[in-house]
Amino acid sequence: MTNTANQDDLDTASVRGISVGYTDRGAGCPVLFLHGHPFDRTMWEPQVRALAGRGYRTIVPDLRGYGSSTVVPGVTPLDVFARDMAALLDHLGLDVVNVVGVSMGGQVALEMCRLFPDRVDSLTLVATNPLPETEQGRLARERLAARLREEGMRGYADDMLVGMMTADNVRDLPAVADHVRDMMCAAPPEGVAAAQLGRARRPDHTPLLRHISAPTLLVVGQHDGFTPPKGAELMHVRVPDSIMEIIEGAGHLPNLERAGRFNEVLRRFLEQNRLRPRPSGVG
Repeated sequence: MTNTANQDDLDTASVRGISVGYTDRGAGCPVLFLHGHPFDRTMWEPQVRALAGRGYRTIVPDLRGYGSSTVVPGVTPLDVFARDMAALLDHLGLDVVNVVGVSMGGQVALEMCRLFPDRVDSLTLVATNPLPETEQGRLARERLAARLREEGMRGYADDMLVGMMTADNVRDLPAVADHVRDMMCAAPPEGVAAAQLGRARRPDHTPLLRHISAPTLLVVGQHDGFTPPKGAELMHVRVPDSIMEIIEGAGHLPNLERAGRFNEVLRRFLEQNRLRPRPSGVG
């Protein structure tokens, strides 16, 4: 079962028994963008416009269960998403990429660092929580999965719009708010539920942080209630080669709420990574 919304310049790849929908725009340094829950690849449109055709190749997939990719009922652990993405890179003939992930996408990016560290040239974690789920959180995710399967996405989208974005930004940025709401409403409930059940039992990525060798950018919205700046500060202490940026005026989706500032920060980081000295014979 697939959701066929947002077909624009969609490509598809058959990997690991599913179909992954993705866009592949631009040429040059490859950047893999991983969306959050419960969104799809279109959440990265401002970043694709800023980078594609300007020395960067932007690869923007729908994760399994979301957008145009195959919905697989049951439970989807984070490592399954990460292995899907490695298979997509194989399909595209890419050994190494810059990985950018927001929220759940950041947790998938961390799994890529754990499973395929040599494939991550640089890492950008946006609004990302590396901690394992609490017992209370696990039960809440299990209840949410059951609710979404029973009721669908619209009520959840209405409940969560303020939170994903700040209330001020929902009011002041109506086109962005409409996009965020539309993505949530269009997300396949069965796929979202499977991801929620997987995240309910997500691993503790904190021990991994000190082993990340890729240059890392940590981005968080000033007013993010889900992953506050304090969490990014704790990651910054642990990740050896990391820098941190707090995006003023943004909530949980700084790449949409403050797209211009986010693009400036991301582009600067990617350019610095492109220019960094490499060991002989690498890159």
